[in-house]
Amino acid sequence: MNIVLLGPPGAGKGTQGERVAQRLGIPKLATGDVLRAAVAAKTPLGLAAKAAMERGDLVPDSVILGIMKDALAEPEKAKGVVLDGVVRTVPQAEGLERVLSELGRKVNVVLLFEVGEDELVRRLSARTTCEGCQTPYTGLEPGTACAKCGGKLVRRKDDEPAAIRQRMRAYHEQTEPVIAWYESRAKTSANGPRVVRVNALGDIEAITKTVMGELEG
Repeated sequence: MNIVLLGPPGAGKGTQGERVAQRLGIPKLATGDVLRAAVAAKTPLGLAAKAAMERGDLVPDSVILGIMKDALAEPEKAKGVVLDGVVRTVPQAEGLERVLSELGRKVNVVLLFEVGEDELVRRLSARTTCEGCQTPYTGLEPGTACAKCGGKLVRRKDDEPAAIRQRMRAYHEQTEPVIAWYESRAKTSANGPRVVRVNALGDIEAITKTVMGELEG
């Protein structure tokens, strides 16, 4: 089962993605992790990504999708994956569909985590991130030591309320068309995914239970 996670920043995609991947016994792939691994391994696509980042440019979709295809082709991904942050625009969704098709696979389910904007501002403005390993925390003050690597927790500038609302505007402009694209595919294509809207308010375990009920039902 190949699952795409969608939803605004702070909706809990990362947390739920980890839990879903663990319960299904499949890996979770995040774009940032896959890019860093390719750069560290100095693959041709990893070097192309590194060159773009060093120039201050966005890594081209073609490079990201090439790196993602290499990752998806690994034997341990054959049973399926949870994809977090891989699809943010319609061209990326179309590209992922091509990549999976070339591997004889498809997106089976799109999980869309929905949370109101005021709640997202509250959540994200309470978040700190380790400046070393980038692990996010909620409710811990800047300067606290990271439990994972011992690094210092900091509040990112894009987790300030004004920045969060700007990120939300960008999300609506870029990602809402992706949701419409997947919903159209679900209705018009035999290979289209099932789109599941998830109310991401409330207890983490309860949300996971709802998601697993949808996936296993």
